[in-house]
Amino acid sequence: MGDNESQIRALIESWARAVHQGDMDGVLADHTDDIVMFDVPPPNDGVRGIDAYRETWPPFFKWQEQGASFEIVSLEVTSGEDVAFAYALLRCGTQKELTTDAENRLRLTIGLRKVNGRWLVAHEHHSFPSKD
Repeated sequence: MGDNESQIRALIESWARAVHQGDMDGVLADHTDDIVMFDVPPPNDGVRGIDAYRETWPPFFKWQEQGASFEIVSLEVTSGEDVAFAYALLRCGTQKELTTDAENRLRLTIGLRKVNGRWLVAHEHHSFPSKD
C-alpha cells in the first residue's frame, strides 16, 4: 500500500471513530471549506460548505446515543498524486435495526484532494440500499 493510500485510510478511520464518538471537531477535521455531501436524510440536493456540513451531525449524534453503531466493515482507497477516492461499507444502526437486518450496510463514497501536501475530504456520499 502506497503512502497516499495509508494516509487516506488513516484519515477515514479517524473520521469514522470521531463520528461514532460524537466528536464534532474530529468529524470536521480534514475536510475542505467547500465540502459537498449527499446524505441519507434531506436535503435531497445535498449540503454545501463546512458550516452546512457541521449542521447535519447533531441529529445523527442524538440518534446514535440510542446505542447505534458506526463501524467500517470494508474500505478501499484509490489515489493519484493530488486527488483520490475511497469507498466503504459500514455497519450503521441501532442494535434492533442490525438484529432485524444484519446484512444492511451504509455505503460511503469519499472524494479527496491534496492541498498543501495534506489530504482533505472534498465530497462525501452516504446511502443505504433501497428496501423496495
